[in-house]
Order: sequence, then C-alpha cells, then structure tokens
Amino acid sequence: MATQQKIAFITGANRGLGLETARGLGKLGIHVLLGSREQAKGERAAADLKKDGVAQVDAVAFDVVNPDDHRRLAELLEKRFGRLDILVNNAGIAKDDADFSLPDGFNTTSTVSRATLRETFDTNFFAVVALTQTLLPLIRRSPAGRIVNLSSILGSLTLQADPASPIYRAKAFAYDASKTALNAFTVHLAAELSDTSIKVNSAHPGWVKTDMGGPAAPMELTEGGKTSVQLATLPADGPTGGYFHLGERLPW
Repeated sequence: MATQQKIAFITGANRGLGLETARGLGKLGIHVLLGSREQAKGERAAADLKKDGVAQVDAVAFDVVNPDDHRRLAELLEKRFGRLDILVNNAGIAKDDADFSLPDGFNTTSTVSRATLRETFDTNFFAVVALTQTLLPLIRRSPAGRIVNLSSILGSLTLQADPASPIYRAKAFAYDASKTALNAFTVHLAAELSDTSIKVNSAHPGWVKTDMGGPAAPMELTEGGKTSVQLATLPADGPTGGYFHLGERLPW
C-alpha cells in the first residue's frame, strides 16, 4: 500500500548502532524496519522503540549473508510500500584477533587467516553489495533515496598510511580492508547514481561503546547513530559519494 511516510530498512538493527539509528530515524516520523537475524530479538527491540516514542517500527527476520532473505525482503517492501526511501547497511563483524587495549598498537596482517578474511568480507562487503543491488530498483522509486554504508575510520587508507595518524598503529587487516572496499563501493555507486536523486555515503559512527567497540571507547552508544541518521536524511542539496563523521568529511 502506497504511503507518503518515509520507509527505512536497517540491517543488524536489533541492538547497538543499528538500534540507535532506528531510534533516531523513528523519532523523525520515519517508518523503520529492523533487520534482525532472530525475529524474537527484533520484536523486543521494536517494542522498546515503541515505548520510547517511535510510532512506526517493525521487525524483519533478516540475515545479511542469506540471499534468500534479500529476495524475501524485496518482496515484502514491494507488497507493503512499493518502494524504499532509506537503506542503512549497518550490519558488520570484526573477526580479527586484535587487542585494541595494547599501548603500542597491533597489526594482524601477517597472521590473519583466509577463513577470517572470507567471513569478514562476506558480511562487511559482499553482502552489502548484493543487498543494495537487490533493493536498488525499490530505492529508485523513492523521490529522495538515501543509502548509508556503515564504514569506519579504520578503512581510511590515507590515515592508515600516515605515521602521524592516531589510528596508524591499529591495523586489524581483515576488518580494515573490508571497510576500505566498502568505501570504494560507496564512491562507485554514487558515481553511477549521480544523475538521480539518490545519495550514497559512507559513515564513520565513531569509536562507540558497543560489543565491538568495547568499554574503553570514548563515545556513548546514544551518540553512535547520529552520523547515520544525518546521512539518511540529507536534503536535496546534500553531498553524495562522501565519507563522514558527524558532518565532517573524512579522507579516503
């Protein structure tokens, strides 16, 4: 059924950064669909958001690495809404054996296994490309489609190559390389869609206190979804093909 209300789908949205992004978008009056591998966890997250004042939120059983789930999601969106306005590719994993608490940093490049590389890229890159390609026909029907790819500052080759950079000694190779590849996807897709109203950007949420970020992270979880929300709701004259953290452009 057609609706004027914006429709957003967020992967990995039952907790952490995905849930905070859903909260931010939902409080702007956007109808949010939470992608969650376990339906029950998604339903609990949706119930919590409703208690917090998010009026329109639904849970969708969704595993980002399952192509059948991509197809089922596209069919659901087609049947219920006829389009998709916002796609937030939030789901991601970090499988490197890296210790962020080491004062002298770490580098997993010579020790990371091929299995870890494949699993990391399957979730953080290949699944994102596949899902976006599947949903793009629905996003093209939106008057102002927005695609947000959850990257990381650790994917910046410029900063990783600079000995003076604060991240220079933090090198989780599989994770970092997957985010660098994701940034390339952002640049390429934005260029392909440059003559449309669709905007595609990479988001660095910051180092946030999540299961992945750990308790030593300086940013609270409530701050972690802000960059994604900003990029998901850009005005018509907003940027595309960029790499941002809280409104500031990051170097590739």
